[in-house]
Amino acid sequence: QVQLVESGGGLVQAGGSLRLSCAASGGGFSLYGMAWYRQAPGKQREMVAGLTSIDTTAYADSVKGRFTISRDNAKNTVYLQMNSLKPEDTGVYYCTDLVGAWGQGTQVTVSS
Repeated sequence: QVQLVESGGGLVQAGGSLRLSCAASGGGFSLYGMAWYRQAPGKQREMVAGLTSIDTTAYADSVKGRFTISRDNAKNTVYLQMNSLKPEDTGVYYCTDLVGAWGQGTQVTVSS
């Protein structure tokens, strides 16, 4: 069973950057698509960025041009580079393998 552990969240000022990491264990990492979701207070969880097993990417309109998803199969890790952060990017960020495994989430807070 795949286990996912996110890290890299924190408090940052608007305009700043963060890089989130999601380390996978349990095998088969390179076979799966991966995605980052976020959940803001009082809102539904939404997909932010997705990455297929052949590295095709997709982004929510709200983060296009600012966020980049990538993976390192040798390290079983997927990343989310977040630049030009805005207060509305605040939330708990989760990674998923899109077939049922989710991490515990990492908090991102962007101050104005």
